[in-house]
Amino acid sequence: MNLEVLGILVLWIFLFGYVIVASIDFGAGFFNAYSLLTGKAHILSDIIQRYLSPVWEVTNVFLVFFFVGIVGFFPQSAFYYGTILLVPVSIALILLAIRGSYYAFESYGSRGHKGYAFAYGISGLLIPASLSIVFTISEGGFVEIINGQPVLDYWKLFISPLTWSIVLLSIAAVLYISAVFLTWYAWKARDLQAFELMRKYALFWAPPLIFLALFIIIQMEHHNLDRFNNMVAIWPMFGISGILFLLTVWLISKKRSLGLSVGLLILQFLFAFFAYGISHYPYLLYPYLTIHEGFTNQEMAIALVIAFILGLCLLIPSLYLLLRLFLFDKQYVTGNQKDYHA
Repeated sequence: MNLEVLGILVLWIFLFGYVIVASIDFGAGFFNAYSLLTGKAHILSDIIQRYLSPVWEVTNVFLVFFFVGIVGFFPQSAFYYGTILLVPVSIALILLAIRGSYYAFESYGSRGHKGYAFAYGISGLLIPASLSIVFTISEGGFVEIINGQPVLDYWKLFISPLTWSIVLLSIAAVLYISAVFLTWYAWKARDLQAFELMRKYALFWAPPLIFLALFIIIQMEHHNLDRFNNMVAIWPMFGISGILFLLTVWLISKKRSLGLSVGLLILQFLFAFFAYGISHYPYLLYPYLTIHEGFTNQEMAIALVIAFILGLCLLIPSLYLLLRLFLFDKQYVTGNQKDYHA
């Protein structure tokens, strides 16, 4: 394995970690706001607040590592993506600031304010929607090099069905991942009302998720035939992801082995996420930038790989301790201990 592949593999692991952890966080915020809107706050708010309180500060660590790493490993990516992503990334940063403000108001202001909760919930859907546009742009067909500078065709991007399919898939994935996890979490908390409600949400968002995923693969044949052929070539990975998806839905529908269902969920997205990454190899931006052309020098690459592996070795035990000491502590999860606000 050469350094280019090792570098993108490390970054892909961090991005996958962000997808899972942030999806649970984003979805939980939306379900909290939705419960306030539909008058079901008495069922969901307590269990969601117990989850959100200890973990909100950890979520963006994965994203920061990824952005630092992508510029460090592939400096030319800043040239290509720096300008064309100015609008979507700026929107995402504003939304992240809104989410951070929510915790400040909740911790030091009036708790339970509906306006803050709604802003937090909606931003949790808009952030993945805005960031998912990066995946659409990377597929090619939306960027032209004019006078040596990359220029994004915003109108073509806006009217593309691929754009909206990926945006909707990101939202469906957030809500499905979060609902499956919170179903398990509510069961661990012995909150049967919250469990039944989250279980219903998990089963509701399962069909749109798989439909949108299949729809994107079909669209890829018309948008970028090379990418489509690459995806077909590694169909077993997507097939395994589909089987894991069906097993997860079956366990939830039967109310069995809910902890296992979360594990299968993570494996499902692991196979799908890495299958997508492999099918995209070696392009960072089709057809202009590959991981080989935009890679940093060898000394910097080795230093970054070591630093990121050490960071991962610190981050994973930290998450484990967080889960062990707070989220799945018997007193905390059942609400017998006062909520911790960082």
